[in-house]
Amino acid sequence: MSTSTVSVTPGPQHWYTGLNPMHWRILGASFLGWIFDGYESYALFVALPFALRTLLTADQLKSSVIFAGTAISVTLLGWGIGGLIGGTLADYVGRKRMMIWSVFFYALFSGITAFSTTFAMFAFMRFITGLAMGSEWSTGVAMVAETWPNRARPVGCGLLQSGFGWGTLLAAVVWAAISHFNPLGPQSWRLMFVVGAVPAVFCLYIRRAINESERWLTAIREQRWATTEKGTRAGGQGAGRPLTITEIFRESESRRRILLTFLMSLATMVGWWAISSWLPAHTQALAKAQHYANFVQWGNRAAILYTSGAVVAYICAGFLIDAIGRRKFLFLTYAGALFMTPVTYLWTHTVESMMFIAFVNGFFTLGLAYSWMAIYPAELFTTSVRSTASSVVFNGTRLIAWLFPFIAGAMIQKFGGIPRSAMTLGMIYILGMIVCWFVPETRGKPLPE
Repeated sequence: MSTSTVSVTPGPQHWYTGLNPMHWRILGASFLGWIFDGYESYALFVALPFALRTLLTADQLKSSVIFAGTAISVTLLGWGIGGLIGGTLADYVGRKRMMIWSVFFYALFSGITAFSTTFAMFAFMRFITGLAMGSEWSTGVAMVAETWPNRARPVGCGLLQSGFGWGTLLAAVVWAAISHFNPLGPQSWRLMFVVGAVPAVFCLYIRRAINESERWLTAIREQRWATTEKGTRAGGQGAGRPLTITEIFRESESRRRILLTFLMSLATMVGWWAISSWLPAHTQALAKAQHYANFVQWGNRAAILYTSGAVVAYICAGFLIDAIGRRKFLFLTYAGALFMTPVTYLWTHTVESMMFIAFVNGFFTLGLAYSWMAIYPAELFTTSVRSTASSVVFNGTRLIAWLFPFIAGAMIQKFGGIPRSAMTLGMIYILGMIVCWFVPETRGKPLPE
């Protein structure tokens, strides 16, 4: 009698197969941290006009645009500097410890912002809050990327990035409630920053709920100092660790990857801060032209729909980038953002149409344009420099983009309005469409060790 062996081929696994409670707790901690960052960013935008009315003199209010641009710019500058410092420190002291301190300090200084008595104090508090906020993103991305399995990593990082969108929506809801009840009258704007202090309690959860990245612990223990999978730098007995912020530029392949991803990040950053942030004001102008009495509400609706489109993109990004590959995803992102600039500012003439256009614009210029930074840079660099490299790509561009709130205001005056200014600055998306074809394709590849 003969016997035959029947082999059973396992069916395709779902992306979430093999994920355990610790994976979800790590994602949850990083996700909530990014929600708070999103909240802080949007809270500044909605509360700033009301804060200026109570902090500036009558003469200063005549130049309120300059003061508003200053407050936004110093926050962005602090975010960039803090991100570079915090991201680098996370490669030395660990992801978990850096996340705890960044969340605690931006919650602390957000709360102190509520007690500002002068514009100088307000701007200084925003700068310090930005320093702390910048540190959280790169540590959270490194933590999720290093702990989630390769199959699920892009989806996990995309879900992490969606926290920023949910945070802005949370800020919009909180501001709507504060505006409706107006408990402190002209001083009610301060409550937005009081709520921003709540994340300090979240530090207790981080300490207890998640473990440090085993990949990072192993890399430090074994002294793996190479920056990419093509590098050969290794430590030895008694050898000191090279400085990560300089090491990522020393190795030629690492330097090439940093520069290319930095250029794409710059296209994203400039496009958003100098173009898409004008969307509510442009929508209000359309509503005025249509003689709507509640033109401010139309601007708020556009902002909420814009952010909603971004949240949808964040959730889809991990699936999409795995389906079509990194290069095609990046090209689609910047081509879509470029196309949506004239659609939004030249070809849409009614606020009713803008409600749909704002959603699609947010899908590309905020959602897809930022989600790749949570997924792709982590796949290009090794564990010992991953947080440093990610922070250079994501936060380094803010050291340039912080000037654009000033530049944008001057361009609006020179070009006679938002549409022409938006079209001029929107051309930067072409840079992303070109550069994306020169970066490595990492779909299906494991993280460099």
